Amino acid sequence: MFNFMTTTFARLLMGVGWVCSAGLAFAQPAGSASAQAGMSALPLNDLSAFPNIGKNWSIVGDVTADLAKNNALTSSKGTGTLVNLPDDKNKSNLVTALQHGDVDLELDYMIAKGSNSGIYLQGRYEVQLLDSWGVKIPKAGDNGGIYERWDDSRPEGQKGYEGHAPRQNASRAPGLWQHLRISFQAPRFDAGGKKIENARMLLVELNGVTIHENVELTGPTRGPIANDEKPMGPLLIQGDHGPVAFRNIMIRNYDKPRPELTNLKYAVYKGKFDKEPDFAKLPPEAEGSSVILSSNVTRIPNEFLIRYTGTLKVKEPGEYAFNLGTAGGGGLMKINNQVVINPGDRGGRGRITLPAGDVPFELMYAKFMDWAKPSIGLAVSGPGIREYLISDAGSSVENEPVEPIMIDAPSNTILRSFMDLPNVRTAQGRPMRVVHAVSVGSPERVHYTYDMDKGALIQVWRGLFLDATPMWHSRGDGSSRPSGMVQRMGAPVLTIGRLASPQAPWAADTTGSGFRPKGYMLDESDRPTFRYGVYGAAVEDAIRVLENGQGVRRDISVQNPSGDLFARLAEGSTIETLPNGMYAVDGKSYYLRVDDAGGAKPSVRSVGSRQELIVPVRGKLSYSILF
Repeated sequence: MFNFMTTTFARLLMGVGWVCSAGLAFAQPAGSASAQAGMSALPLNDLSAFPNIGKNWSIVGDVTADLAKNNALTSSKGTGTLVNLPDDKNKSNLVTALQHGDVDLELDYMIAKGSNSGIYLQGRYEVQLLDSWGVKIPKAGDNGGIYERWDDSRPEGQKGYEGHAPRQNASRAPGLWQHLRISFQAPRFDAGGKKIENARMLLVELNGVTIHENVELTGPTRGPIANDEKPMGPLLIQGDHGPVAFRNIMIRNYDKPRPELTNLKYAVYKGKFDKEPDFAKLPPEAEGSSVILSSNVTRIPNEFLIRYTGTLKVKEPGEYAFNLGTAGGGGLMKINNQVVINPGDRGGRGRITLPAGDVPFELMYAKFMDWAKPSIGLAVSGPGIREYLISDAGSSVENEPVEPIMIDAPSNTILRSFMDLPNVRTAQGRPMRVVHAVSVGSPERVHYTYDMDKGALIQVWRGLFLDATPMWHSRGDGSSRPSGMVQRMGAPVLTIGRLASPQAPWAADTTGSGFRPKGYMLDESDRPTFRYGVYGAAVEDAIRVLENGQGVRRDISVQNPSGDLFARLAEGSTIETLPNGMYAVDGKSYYLRVDDAGGAKPSVRSVGSRQELIVPVRGKLSYSILF
């Protein structure tokens, strides 16, 4: 027995997250962390994954770029990083021995200043890699763009066509590690080899920002390994345009046959069901056979139960994941005589390990909420099988996606809100919430958030400004979130602190500091300067966007500083000292440049497994964050 009515209201609003378009139905690919769990690493301890290697390619331990010099990458000995250092004689592309069709690809890459490269899926469809630092409105040829197709027979100025620009510039500075994630669907061919469906970039994410979704590719882009199209092909990395490095190359091939639902029969029962009935004693209102799961087998708008039975033909043994949406009601699913999804299961998700062969299938959908339109949606993924819709493609959960409430910053713009920090967790495991956050947007498309409770810069980002949907939709929860490529600065702590010695721990909160926020004042361009008192000193804190949108500069003025005051400028897993007052922070996630420390000398210190960059306070302090 089971209880349909235990389904919570929140559960009823949840269902399969898929995208549907003409001839296509697919689930949104999972997030990076979960995606990597099922992926295979391309080995980078040597070059054995690549046949016919040119001399411009090698395996090294690490690489570093020079922000002042074009096309300059230097490397250190070791393994784990693939680097291309081309010259006039050696500038060959790199092709994998691995062949792929449908594939998920994730990798980190570093581009030198002024450099250019690209990743070709199946050796034919290029995602551009380029130093696009500071570009305000990207084009198809910019970083993350899907490069143009090319036809020399077309008129001048029209030879390139069908390129796709990124939605926004989510690029980091040259010399910083960037993360690229691609979900690719290969072209489809019939038994005679004729193409019946074009290739697609289902999803492209750059540095955590979605820049392409469901882009159809009518043919190879410029510079492919071949101009034909095939079900399988290698990865190709462009090597003739400039220095570039790669690490953590992760691949998941989707090359196994999908399971199929056959012999589907349905029965419809009228009434409000709070438990599984005895079907032997309950005559159906209607019954029949169907070629697909659908709620369209009944015209009853509410208070009914649909029961499907059939056979699931499993061609590839292994663990399968199911995602069930049942609008306005609850659902129960059994496969191979085992319950996979109960009505109360969170998100309507379940897993089961299945053998190859035919296994019995049963699904029940009881609807009892009159505000919802009847709908069943079922998606499945498995070993070597990308999640796909196995139900009626027209099915959907009743609640449509909320139209996002976006805030642009055509001029300097300020919004106060709560701000959640997903990289910082509370003792309960939830993201930390900054309750007195001030987000400042700029027309240069470089923005930041300031914590007025601690006088701390908590994040900077490039691209679009804020998504205020969670703040203003319906009753709202008071929070907004960045809409571009975000660089977070860790847990918010006081920027100005007192240290009994350079080795003393930094204060985790404001206790005993005498911290008093005093708001902010606006300059003639509506840019804020924050003011507060701490340890008896008066502080003014001004953050301004750098020229060409390359980052922000922070100018801190401290009146009456005591001799034991320090500023903590950065914290991260690593802080690497570079020439000219530069530091590479947190595994080359961003640069910090000390512009003026009033004669004081910054130092990097270890705190457990982490590092901090601190500097004694001498009245004025200026530093820049380049990202």
